[in-house]
Amino acid sequence: MIRSGFLLAALLTSSLAQAQVGAEQAARLGQDLTPMGAERAGNASGSIPAWDGGLAQDSGAFDPALGYRDPFAADQPLFTVTHANAQQYREQLSPGQLAMLQRYHDSWKLKVYPTRRSASYPDKVYAAVKANATTAKLIENGNGIADFQLATPFPIPQSGLEVLWNHLVRYRGESVKRYYAQAVPHASGDYFMTRIADLFLFNQDAGDHSKNNGNVLFYFRQSVLAPARLAGTELLVHETVNQVKEPRLAWLYAAGQRRVRRTPNVAYDSPGTASEGMRTTDNFDMFSGAPDKYDWQLMGKREMIVPYNSYRLAARSNKYSDIVQRGHVNPELLRYELHRVWHVRATLKAGQRHQYKQRDFYFDEDSYQILLVDHYDNRDNLWRLGESYTINYYDQPLVWTKGDAIYDLIGGRYVIGILSNEEPADQFDIALKPTDFTPAQLRRDSVR
Repeated sequence: MIRSGFLLAALLTSSLAQAQVGAEQAARLGQDLTPMGAERAGNASGSIPAWDGGLAQDSGAFDPALGYRDPFAADQPLFTVTHANAQQYREQLSPGQLAMLQRYHDSWKLKVYPTRRSASYPDKVYAAVKANATTAKLIENGNGIADFQLATPFPIPQSGLEVLWNHLVRYRGESVKRYYAQAVPHASGDYFMTRIADLFLFNQDAGDHSKNNGNVLFYFRQSVLAPARLAGTELLVHETVNQVKEPRLAWLYAAGQRRVRRTPNVAYDSPGTASEGMRTTDNFDMFSGAPDKYDWQLMGKREMIVPYNSYRLAARSNKYSDIVQRGHVNPELLRYELHRVWHVRATLKAGQRHQYKQRDFYFDEDSYQILLVDHYDNRDNLWRLGESYTINYYDQPLVWTKGDAIYDLIGGRYVIGILSNEEPADQFDIALKPTDFTPAQLRRDSVR
């Protein structure tokens, strides 16, 4: 269901070189549009409510024993989508979701709960987003952006690339340390857990090309903690804003070799860390990296049944054995809701190579977090479904994932990552600086 009105008018006048909106349009932010640019009003039927500010910041949102307190724990499912009734809801499902219900017709289901528009952010983010609306612009054929600050450069998006950049630059705090586990179950259901620690330092000068590091979006370190055969592997990344002009800078420390080396292959469809080929590097965070291999088409806005408010999945009372099942994640722990999403189709450009010929992305209108992705192979077969299980970290507040999965609809395997149920708590706003993210520092830390 494609929405018309201001969206189609904007599409006719969009430009990769001049993407700002005027002051009159920007004034809608915080009025009929939310501060992030979503439609404030609910839908005509009332099944999607109006946005009322989302979850208020609460310093007690996280309990060390329980995890994030579920603000919607009393909600009961409205209905359940199964293989038997999937056609009734097909207009609100992606082809990948329908294929999952077909392949796992005896075990997969979508439990649909009342829609809770929980997304919220600090006031400083809302102020930055409003400023970005009239200044931010795409540059270098959409491979970079300029004149933005902090988060969400295009709150009133006019093209598929602008929606994508809103995801790439969305607010996730200023510095973060997170621990998580990842599994790649075999067809039998057997698996082992890979434990990983990530460090992020988001560059507050990103986009300011008067600064030496203005083309760095964030600094990133990833450490594999377990199992023993992988432990000690370290990845260092400087994520650049324009990765065509200045490719992502990456270094790898392999414990067996005890040396740091520059690695040019941490990009595009090279295998993701410990994923057994089930995840490409640009599947990280549902999509990351340079957009240059694809044409990005804004298909419009749709109402879809998507994973949302996944507090039950994230609860620390769940063990990984409760979550990871044969074929797919335990559907009893998942929550789906009806939300408006931006649909963006990425089609591989002529002459480019990638495992995925086409990717259909569905972005949450309230946060620009990618919630669903359908992936097609080079024979035009629907190959993989990606789902991101997000929550509002409402002690911050911000929207981010507490688990994401890539399901192979042909081979029957999947990878599930960013699970933190049995890991130390995430830490936000920790003391980090760019010099903590140098090859020399990685070498010093890795040989201790």
